[in-house]
Amino acid sequence: MAAGTEAARDYGGGVTASVVLTCLIAASCGLIFGYDIGVTGGVTQMQSFLTKFFPEVVKGMRGAKRDAYCRYDNQVLTAFTSSLYIAGAVASLVASRVTRMVGRQAIMLTGGALFLAGSAFNAGAVNIAMLIIGRILLGVGVGFTTQAAPLYLAETAPARWRGAFTAAYHIFLVIGTVAATAANYFTDRIPGWGWRVSLGLAAVPATVIVVGALFVPDTPASLVLRGHTEKARASLQRVRGADADVDAEFKDIIRAVEEARRNDEGAFRRLRGRGYRHYLVMVVAIPTFFDLTGMVVIAVFSPVLFRTLGFNSQRAILASIVLTLVNLCAVVVSSFTVDRVGRRFLFLAGGTAMLLCQVAVAWILAEHLGRSHAAATMAKSYAAGVVALMCVYTASLGLSWGPLKWVVPSEIYPVEVRSAGQALGLSVSLTLSFAQTQVFMSMLCAMKYAIFLFYAGWVLAMTAFIALFLPETKGVPLEAMRAVWAKHWYWKRFAMDAKLDAQVNCL
Repeated sequence: MAAGTEAARDYGGGVTASVVLTCLIAASCGLIFGYDIGVTGGVTQMQSFLTKFFPEVVKGMRGAKRDAYCRYDNQVLTAFTSSLYIAGAVASLVASRVTRMVGRQAIMLTGGALFLAGSAFNAGAVNIAMLIIGRILLGVGVGFTTQAAPLYLAETAPARWRGAFTAAYHIFLVIGTVAATAANYFTDRIPGWGWRVSLGLAAVPATVIVVGALFVPDTPASLVLRGHTEKARASLQRVRGADADVDAEFKDIIRAVEEARRNDEGAFRRLRGRGYRHYLVMVVAIPTFFDLTGMVVIAVFSPVLFRTLGFNSQRAILASIVLTLVNLCAVVVSSFTVDRVGRRFLFLAGGTAMLLCQVAVAWILAEHLGRSHAAATMAKSYAAGVVALMCVYTASLGLSWGPLKWVVPSEIYPVEVRSAGQALGLSVSLTLSFAQTQVFMSMLCAMKYAIFLFYAGWVLAMTAFIALFLPETKGVPLEAMRAVWAKHWYWKRFAMDAKLDAQVNCL
């Protein structure tokens, strides 16, 4: 196996036009998730949307002027946002099992089609039930595509540039967020039905994914796993280039899949074994820490947060556009640096900057918006300061946890648990997103400025966790990833158990 590992480090095959085009199409799956994140917060604070579906919120806003933190505290309204995430959490687990039978390409195609259907339901909604049904369809589409696309990118990209190619998913996610926020800025000016345009435009990225998925091959690892060896070799040759020697890489893929089949006792059951303890911890820890940075609710509810600071609807959406543009620039920079400086450096530097920004925002809110239910108005200079700090925070996350949340989980798992690990991690993330989007308004109302200290505490914990427990995976081929864990000061005891189990099963 050592020889195989060394050979894997010299696979050859560069960044070809084919691999770029294929990976761009797969990464475009991020558009639908990003569009939904960007569109929801803007729509939920539009007067025309609230008047039609949530008139009680409009009345409550008038009565909550004494407390800026509580203007949008309504559980039915937040259910409109959160229902997508719980549907996505369930769908990702289903997609994990189905993808082993039909492949990653088919799952991306199905997810895009379901998102297209959900956008039609939401745009034509006449009652809350139609809104929720549409959101559930959108959630299933997000769950399917988000489970398949990062794995597709990790299994297709050259090892040397895998971080950049996998980060492309997050770049497209942020592009979708920018597009949605910009759409909200213009549709907010349309009286009565502007929200329908915002929600209906989700059909555009969904169509891009459905059409694009028809023209990409499945990944070599997925094809081998389903018994299509010749197609797998042809797919690998296509993305590595006609002149590339793919023998070594293809043999390692075959070897990894054969090992998975010899030990085929169920991927989810295997993850619970001692030899896979390090993978299980990362399955839970990375998405948990990412969601508890507060970025999910900040991305979704940023227009609402800016309304809390005293901005009008148009300025709140404009400030959100600035945030998403900053995020986009940071993610693009991250994609060019992640394979040079490594994953750990970006994680640690980004976490430190995020922590400082959260504490600073909490201090400004406490001093200048109020600590209690008493009326308070924030001066424009301090409101601008909060926006500036949020931009720095967003840039720090865009350089680190934002893209790396997709990069690291897609590359660390061995092939026998890769789909299950991705699905379980995604399910944890979407379940937490559901919980946070459902309770965030209530938490903001109850905790006020201290909610940012709550998130700062989690940022501190996750930064310490990365420093202690995440090994560097920069440039390591997927088939050689086990060796990284075998050298880690803590995880080597569990990685050794996995190696012994594999040797026993081979006898």
